[in-house]
Amino acid sequence: MAAQYAIEGATAKGIAASVERGVSEGGLAPGDALPPVRRLADELGVSPGTVATAYKELRQRGLIVTRGRGGTVVADVPSVASRRPPRVPAGLVDLAGGHPDPAFHPVLRPPASVAPVYGSHRAAPRLAHLEALTRAWFERDGVPAEHVTFAHGALDCIARLLSTELRPGDAVAVEDPGFHHLLDLVPALGLRMVPVTVDGEGLVPEALRAALRGGVRAVVCSPRGQCPTGAFFTRARRDELVAVLREFPEVLVVEDDHNAEVGGAAAYTLAAAGLDRWAQVRTVSKHLGIDLRWAGVACDAVTLARHDGRMLMTSGWVSHVLQETVAGLLADAAVRDLVAAGEAAYAERRAALIGALGAYRIRAMGSSGLNVWVPVRDESAVVNGLRTQGWWVAAGARFRIAAPPAVRITTATLAPADAVRLAADFAEVLGDAQATYGG
Repeated sequence: MAAQYAIEGATAKGIAASVERGVSEGGLAPGDALPPVRRLADELGVSPGTVATAYKELRQRGLIVTRGRGGTVVADVPSVASRRPPRVPAGLVDLAGGHPDPAFHPVLRPPASVAPVYGSHRAAPRLAHLEALTRAWFERDGVPAEHVTFAHGALDCIARLLSTELRPGDAVAVEDPGFHHLLDLVPALGLRMVPVTVDGEGLVPEALRAALRGGVRAVVCSPRGQCPTGAFFTRARRDELVAVLREFPEVLVVEDDHNAEVGGAAAYTLAAAGLDRWAQVRTVSKHLGIDLRWAGVACDAVTLARHDGRMLMTSGWVSHVLQETVAGLLADAAVRDLVAAGEAAYAERRAALIGALGAYRIRAMGSSGLNVWVPVRDESAVVNGLRTQGWWVAAGARFRIAAPPAVRITTATLAPADAVRLAADFAEVLGDAQATYGG
């Protein structure tokens, strides 16, 4: 525990609030150890049970974790202190953010006028014409669309699905390496993450089976454009995963198909396989605009009822102004042509960097999506070395649980000619790292 911060409180709630205050104000940093239960109880003059109750509440809310003999520590990403991306230093080429190229986004044109209404839209939360467009979007890729609904983006939807389906302490299978915001979200919901290895075709079936046998109650994965590796399901891999999942019909399977329009890969989805409990989430932020916080969801009837029931009690609906904006874009042929051009450009840019790195015998993954994943021995050495060359890339640590080290390079705006220069600088940095760190 940080020496300058003293935990206070005479009740379990007071102790928990003191720890939370320390985390949110910076007195307790990620990884800082908390006192053992009996020692803190003696210091505060309370019973060990009171401290244990406080710690249990903090664990359930994602602020602290217990690491066996390593004791109880502040979580790496505590739920009261969101992890924001570091500011890109001036003068560097930003290849760390995972963002699409705005050159392939249409100009957003909200409806010119929206008539005022009496009351609320809770009775009719979805615009009928956008619902029809959403059904067609899913059905195009074989995803059943009898039950669809809307949400405020992928993570908003996934958080709602998990929080209605699971209880604090339940386990969720997640990709490793995986989407860093999801890896932050799951523990913040008080849930346990069980990492499942990812290779070039997505989730590894035997690793998924082991997680399911261990008691996970939900699985969250991406069928294509997987972040950060760019993996995508082949037909054979999808079928292998479906065979595994059929052994556990009560488990909720959530697919995040956020790169549906620009991933550069065919759709072989778990959602199209007839599972009992499933949902697929698709957003428009990657191909229509990052400020469009809207997602379409297709799912089974039970999942739909639970999702919409919770939304009804909170935000109620997605803004109809936003819905009208999305509907106009989805129906626009010129916008579809622009998105298709973006998908082709992203594929060219990924391939250019992978090929340029391959010329130096540097292995990289990135068969779909907006990023390339490059295994390395020392993330910090590579990130800092490339920074001196004018490049800003993402260390893989924030995307990993047990997976080996790597760096993520966003290629969405990287011109093929620049990829050649980046690869040469990467090779030079690796050579320097080997000389400095002994390979």
